[in-house]
Amino acid sequence: MNKATQALPLAGIRVVDYSHFLAGPYLSRCLAAMGADVIKIERPKDGDAGRAHAYFIKGQSGYFLQQNMGKKGLCINLKDPRGLEMMHKLTDAADVFVENYRPGALKKLGLGYEELSRRNPGLVYCSISAYGHTGPDAHRAGFGLIAEAKSGIMAMVGEPGSAPPLLRVSLGDMYTGIHGVAAVCAALLGRIKSGRGQHIDLSLYDCLVSMHDYAVQCYTLSGGKEIPQQTGHDMPQSTLYGVFAASDGYLVIAAQVDDAWKRFALLTGGEALALDARFHSAAGRNENRTEILAQAKAWVAGRTVAGCLAALDAIDVPSAKVQNIEEVLNDPQIQARNMVIEQDHPVLGKIRLANLPFRFSECDTSSACIAPGMGQHNREIAASVGYSAADIEAMERDGVLYAEAQP
Repeated sequence: MNKATQALPLAGIRVVDYSHFLAGPYLSRCLAAMGADVIKIERPKDGDAGRAHAYFIKGQSGYFLQQNMGKKGLCINLKDPRGLEMMHKLTDAADVFVENYRPGALKKLGLGYEELSRRNPGLVYCSISAYGHTGPDAHRAGFGLIAEAKSGIMAMVGEPGSAPPLLRVSLGDMYTGIHGVAAVCAALLGRIKSGRGQHIDLSLYDCLVSMHDYAVQCYTLSGGKEIPQQTGHDMPQSTLYGVFAASDGYLVIAAQVDDAWKRFALLTGGEALALDARFHSAAGRNENRTEILAQAKAWVAGRTVAGCLAALDAIDVPSAKVQNIEEVLNDPQIQARNMVIEQDHPVLGKIRLANLPFRFSECDTSSACIAPGMGQHNREIAASVGYSAADIEAMERDGVLYAEAQP
């Protein structure tokens, strides 16, 4: 397949990324992978707070490297009038502005939506915050963990009666970031017809509440009688669907659909189980969940993970080993899908990072460009909005532009 028959879909779109940590940088990383010219704005001399986030090697943050690849770096003092003027010149010529500060913070700097859209009516301005720009909690700070706790998701995971576990992936940030990608692309498409950009107000809390595929409708349609609770390792409304312990590890089994259940029942309990009419409907299996779980647990416990998977694959019942990250990276499926990319880093040499899941038939979205050093592209970006070499040198001398030493 020829991956170069088309330009990347967002080629020609300029994005000013004034975000930090995860949700905003992930959003703009996705836009960069799809061809947008993304300018990463950082403050002297600490830069994006993500630079101080593990995992560290030789002073480099893998966290920052992963979420900021494919971007150009501008490090600028926005409290200096010259810095703010340059930022305005960038946003005047930009298509998209991404930020994830507390509502109102950028308005004080002269970078709020009203000001930037007045100067550039076509600008798509995307804000990400914990609670959004409206409502009684809009002023409150928050992170993904806060949204995960408040959203009702955390209350449904873990063992009954035990404290809910941390999810160990930044669900709130990443889910909000990818919603931002969709919203920005939709706003850019809408701009073709209207000629105007608009403000996108994304809340981590909103995004996670929208993620509920069952809990909200369960509560509302039951008149408030049903509140999903912690159930441990399976789903009471989808029997059989859960995590099971084999003799040497864990696997998941999804035999909740009628046909899959019948095959699973025949395998694990013979005709007596397969022909038991109590289990021939989803409602019947849910009503008799305890009996079914006991049968499944006993069958799995007497076998290795590999033995279980081989038997389940043979009868086309979906199943998988619970893999650790080493197993994931060595998985032939992940390797075939190019979900780990290799880049050349000036300090670290060859590095491997997680790829994005976009797959286009006519172009390749895998980024070969590493995340920028702080202020790495100051001169290039300043020149692109009309600053002379003398102007740039003066701003560097006065600390308006800052760049860390490049290796």
